[in-house]
Amino acid sequence: MPGGGVVITGTTDTSRIEAPVTVKAYFICAFAAFGGIFFGYDTGWMGGVLAMPYFIRQYTGLQYPDPNDKAAVTAFHLPASDQSLTTSILSCGTFFGALIAGDLADMIGRRTTIITGCGIFTVGCILEVASTGLGVMVAGRLIAGVGVGFISAIVILYMSEIAPRKVRGAVVAGYQFCITIGILLANCVVYATQKRDDTGSYRIPIAVQFLWAIILAIGLFLLPESPRYFVKKGKLEKAAKALSEVRGQAIDSDYIQDELAEIIANHEYEMQVIPQTSWIGGWTNCFRGSIFKGVSNSRRTTVGILMQMMQQLTGINFIFYFGTVFFTSLGTISNPFLITLITTLVNVCSTPISFWTVERFGRRKILIVGATGMVIMQFIVGIIGVTAGRESKNNHAAVSAMVAFICFNISFFAATWGPCAWVVIGEIFPLPIRSRGVGISTSSNWFWNCIIAVITPYLVGTGPGDANLGAKVFFLWGSLCCLSLAFAYFFVPETKGLSLEQVDKMMEETTARHSAKWVPHSTFAQEMGLTNKGVSISAPTEEIKAAVIQHEMRNDTEKL
Repeated sequence: MPGGGVVITGTTDTSRIEAPVTVKAYFICAFAAFGGIFFGYDTGWMGGVLAMPYFIRQYTGLQYPDPNDKAAVTAFHLPASDQSLTTSILSCGTFFGALIAGDLADMIGRRTTIITGCGIFTVGCILEVASTGLGVMVAGRLIAGVGVGFISAIVILYMSEIAPRKVRGAVVAGYQFCITIGILLANCVVYATQKRDDTGSYRIPIAVQFLWAIILAIGLFLLPESPRYFVKKGKLEKAAKALSEVRGQAIDSDYIQDELAEIIANHEYEMQVIPQTSWIGGWTNCFRGSIFKGVSNSRRTTVGILMQMMQQLTGINFIFYFGTVFFTSLGTISNPFLITLITTLVNVCSTPISFWTVERFGRRKILIVGATGMVIMQFIVGIIGVTAGRESKNNHAAVSAMVAFICFNISFFAATWGPCAWVVIGEIFPLPIRSRGVGISTSSNWFWNCIIAVITPYLVGTGPGDANLGAKVFFLWGSLCCLSLAFAYFFVPETKGLSLEQVDKMMEETTARHSAKWVPHSTFAQEMGLTNKGVSISAPTEEIKAAVIQHEMRNDTEKL
């Protein structure tokens, strides 16, 4: 049947606002999650490269030290300032990239924005591979960071908008799983090239990134655009075709009609609440309303910003950015590269647990459990580190215990805060501000990622003016995890099993602490009149608004 002949009529049945889950939907979401490889791989290779002997000699001019000269061995490393700059500059680029992507995704589409990010990332990667000194490396990291910012923000947006509600948490958690795989692949490549006495030691790990950009960009040319993007643009026929492709249903099926009507009705409702004005007004809409009201945009944006901030302040990237350097400083570990590889394997193997727990127990519960577990593990690591695990004690058993509890800490993170932080930010924003809200939230992740990358070398460094905290830094991370625990309990709503439109309704009607008990009781299509009067998918936006206005006028008359 031609697209223009299909008339949308919504449903009043809250259980019928989405088509059944198909294998095709899983495949599309799984491929989109591949964008996490960028994030993870770039996180993983830098920590290992910073500790490579050839890289240190290339970038500092220092000669290889005599293994018997302990002072020379201790002094053979990149200055804390160089470690800080080369690591943090990527996060600086991703911060701005995520913000820019929030605008672009509404202008040119989710899919096209991700492909653009792949192109920008490739330019930065070329500079990184070509570098033989700090200047070109920093420029390359900055440009690559902008590309990663595009991808990290919009992949989450794209996946959240196309994933079926019953498994949305699990498939978005797949993004975090891809991040962990990226970290693992980076560590494997770094482990394989660490002993090379030429530029290949660091150029090979960097160059592998080209592969991820090519695969993602080509694949996205074959995937459909988000139907919610087309609804936002008023292109209902394209929205119906995209939704049909994503759900594996005929364009004129009841499932496609019901779900598309719900998306349209919710968008029209939100457009009445959130007026679209100027470009600046579009951004200020993200902060409209009181932060103390759960339904307000400012509250949602604050939750998104704090969610990503808390994820970074768990200290997990301390381990993945500077783990090799930290394990070396413990004094009794002969192969810190191997220990870093082991911690990465723990990260990869623990993340799939979230595929089940995020839908079985919900977002709130696993965030609370995860924060509690990390608090306990990190304080144990800190206590051992300042007692039996001190370098002067040369206690192999104590250091092994520290490594074990660090692995337990990673496991708690990987199964809870790692994936859940991404799941939540993709669910809590209404369509008119969703791309910008996700962009702002993702930029918060990268902002705090940058802060941690800047300050950590000074916190654990042993040079003049450095804090030289060593294992005591885990007391800091453990204390910050206490804040994450309180945040999850008081501010994070439960969104398990709800469509994105139902999440809007839930946040209007209940608080975060009581959100798990909320049950859908009506549809937006019913409330906005699209169950009474059908709208052709080829109809202009004005016709849809007219249908909604007529319904509201009829309701007002009935009330009188």
